[in-house]
Amino acid sequence: MKIARFDDNCLGLVEGDQVKDVTAALDILPRVGYPLPLHDPLIAQLDAVCAEIRRLAPTAKALPLAGRTWLAPVANPGKIVAAPVNYQKHLDEAREQVEIHHNNQVIEIQKIGLFLKATSSLVGPSAGVAIEHLDRRNDHEAELVVIIGQGGRNISRANAMRHVAAYTSGLDMTVRGPEERSLRKSVDSYSVLGPWLVTADEIPHPDQMDFSLHVNGELRQKANTRDLILDIPHLIEFASSFYSLRTGDLLYTGTPEGVAQVHPGDIITTSFAGIGDMTVVVRSSKS
Repeated sequence: MKIARFDDNCLGLVEGDQVKDVTAALDILPRVGYPLPLHDPLIAQLDAVCAEIRRLAPTAKALPLAGRTWLAPVANPGKIVAAPVNYQKHLDEAREQVEIHHNNQVIEIQKIGLFLKATSSLVGPSAGVAIEHLDRRNDHEAELVVIIGQGGRNISRANAMRHVAAYTSGLDMTVRGPEERSLRKSVDSYSVLGPWLVTADEIPHPDQMDFSLHVNGELRQKANTRDLILDIPHLIEFASSFYSLRTGDLLYTGTPEGVAQVHPGDIITTSFAGIGDMTVVVRSSKS
């Protein structure tokens, strides 16, 4: 099932070139008070919400995909976990290009580990990317994103996929420079997510997914998730060995070679097999 958040916080079921407004399915979510939960309520009740969506869908209003405002399909992730240099060819290019490494040693993911991005950097595709530090190189990085369903700590690789609720596509935007990754990748709007999530049952082989990224129609990145250095089960095991994963947490799995600079006015388009296309407009944060 493809589930979207769109327009004025509506919930949608995406089918072909239409989205059905099934916002009423959110009525089954429990009302919460302070202190707020440390997880995303929609993902926590995803099975029940999907059942309600199926009930509502036959009579739901159908809208064209064109013209919609696409929000991040997960509104309240507790954290955004990201995998650096998780494709060998990207590791190679990061070591070769001074514009990427800025004289910092680029260490293998097995040694350097994962990093966190601020949740305040999360936006949906329609919000676009607002470039900061225009005097620096700002790069695109297309990534498959895993949405954690069942949380846990010290999850084994053998059981890791049981903890996946859904998948979506993402952009891990990056300001190049000497600072730590978490700082340079946590700029507002630098974690793009969408345009919708696809439940895990519809993507049986996330380890064999073709994807690509174009800028203004020019192919920049093209890869398959089979080339991940640490695959999804390994990433979940690795992350959960350091901190608890919670329902709705996002795991950006890494980007392949071909990262490059974008400028205000550019249009980024990603395409992920089984998920679909996402279009993101780049602008200056000063405009």
